[in-house]
Amino acid sequence: MKFDHVQFGYDPMQPVLTNFNLEIMAGESIAIVGATGSGKSTVARLLLRFYDTNNGHIFLDGVDIRKLKLRELRQQIGVVFEDTVLFNDSVKSNIAFAKPDAVQADLERAAKLAGAHDFILRLPNGYDTLIGERGFSLSGGQRQRIAIARAIISDPRVLILDDATSAVDPSKEGEIRDAMRTVMSGRTTIVIAHRPGTIALAERVVFIDNSTIAAIGKHDELVATNDRYREVLANMEQFKDAKNMQVVK
Repeated sequence: MKFDHVQFGYDPMQPVLTNFNLEIMAGESIAIVGATGSGKSTVARLLLRFYDTNNGHIFLDGVDIRKLKLRELRQQIGVVFEDTVLFNDSVKSNIAFAKPDAVQADLERAAKLAGAHDFILRLPNGYDTLIGERGFSLSGGQRQRIAIARAIISDPRVLILDDATSAVDPSKEGEIRDAMRTVMSGRTTIVIAHRPGTIALAERVVFIDNSTIAAIGKHDELVATNDRYREVLANMEQFKDAKNMQVVK
């Protein structure tokens, strides 16, 4: 996957990303870090073609993604967004959304990888349990694990985890990180995260500042050598601490 001199702004006169150049190897995991509004989630939206670049190109296997049919492109990418959307339907139907022909073995394989299988079995009707509108009958951690299972059931080549631990009570965050670590293994993954424990799951960190890539390296290296990186992390942690006071456990 390659981002080649990408420039984009929701208002073209106010670029969110400028001269964004990044190559991600097959099977590699990347964490994208930056202050609020820096363009982290924009990278994911451009890859999914929710928007097209104003300038530059994005390549997947050497092919400009604008030459791929949207369905063909998005079938190759699994996504877990910060605001998990679940349907007023069974657990089984929610997980199988990305693969309607999934059989029970497929559901259980994905759920086990996502760390969801055990708690699903404890629900009143297991995989047939109705979970209510937007999944509000489940905890934040349970919703995210079902969302992760849904994202990987079709075995996508690329996985995007967009702030996947943000809606989870801090006491359960470790469980979600364990699930993320498992599903990321050997799979090209883009992690958009705020918390150091989640960022550290990635092999490389791409730090965005002032609309462009300011640094690339391992999380520990950037913490040790980059003052601005430390400052952004500290500010994000303070924001998350305030936000977590409203999280439903």
